[in-house]
Amino acid sequence: MTGRLNVLLTALLVGCALSLVNAQYQARQLFIELERAQSLTRQLDIEWAQLQLDQSTLGKNSRIEAIARRDLNMVALTPDRTQYMEGGK
Repeated sequence: MTGRLNVLLTALLVGCALSLVNAQYQARQLFIELERAQSLTRQLDIEWAQLQLDQSTLGKNSRIEAIARRDLNMVALTPDRTQYMEGGK
């Protein structure tokens, strides 16, 4: 009777130990996945900040005006060049 109880308790102890090892392995895998996700988050945050900086630089009025003057040969509007239309009723 005692021998059977010892075998049963030993099998139960081995089962618990294997379950613990499996749980630790899964916890490590989840931690690695979490670290990768946090690293990707940091990388995307840096990229987003860079894109916002690029957008603010490219959208400045002085840059847009310089490109319009250079590439499209546009000039600033003056009162001499303004044409007014009168509507006849």
